[in-house]
Amino acid sequence: MALVQAVEDGKLVESTSQSSLSQTTGASSDMDKDAFLQLLVAQMKYQDPLEPTSNTEYISQYAQFTQVEQMQNMAKSMDLQRASTLVGEEVYIKTTNSSGETNYVRGKVDYVVYENGKAYLSIGEQLYSIDDLDTVADPEYLAAYDKAYDFNVAINKLPGVNAIGLSDGEAIDELEKIYNEMTDYEKSFLATDVVNQLNKYIEKLEELRTIAGEDEGTQNGEDTEDTQGTEGTGNTDTGA
Repeated sequence: MALVQAVEDGKLVESTSQSSLSQTTGASSDMDKDAFLQLLVAQMKYQDPLEPTSNTEYISQYAQFTQVEQMQNMAKSMDLQRASTLVGEEVYIKTTNSSGETNYVRGKVDYVVYENGKAYLSIGEQLYSIDDLDTVADPEYLAAYDKAYDFNVAINKLPGVNAIGLSDGEAIDELEKIYNEMTDYEKSFLATDVVNQLNKYIEKLEELRTIAGEDEGTQNGEDTEDTQGTEGTGNTDTGA
């Protein structure tokens, strides 16, 4: 974990991990078992002596308290079990910093730390509360998504179809190769418009290369005729 905290404009900058931990350790507004017990004790302490609460009501309230405690313990146990199953999974953590800005942290859960009945996920040697868990994603899905994203970025860097030149041929050939090597699942992440755009680039590049090849062939043919004509003239002069 990082030992140095960033400073900006003379103030300590809170990291996403610190934000996650501070929100977890902060005061909770939910009605927990401790608050329920405090209310019960206060009711017993300040009850009307002329109309005291009956034993039956106390037993009923105590039963409710026991149910709340059991439900909370069960919820904590389920959270801890769920956290254990996340080890090795790719997840997104959603955190909100002190300025109210939402941040997402993506990474693989290396291990889980349990502290005071709470589970914390370790991602990139930073701890995040399991309460901030936003998404659990399949590695194959993330890999396909990343490949499609990089493909879109690369094709958007090319000039318009009618503006490309032979110098863009290497980039277009590489995109065609990447697309042909994609699985059907990976191709499903690409929009139809993107695939159509790629095909237009390929067709235009073939057209440019064909024209360039014809020009080269024509130029070579003219050079050959000129050479033959010169050689012929030379032989005539020698013969004379």
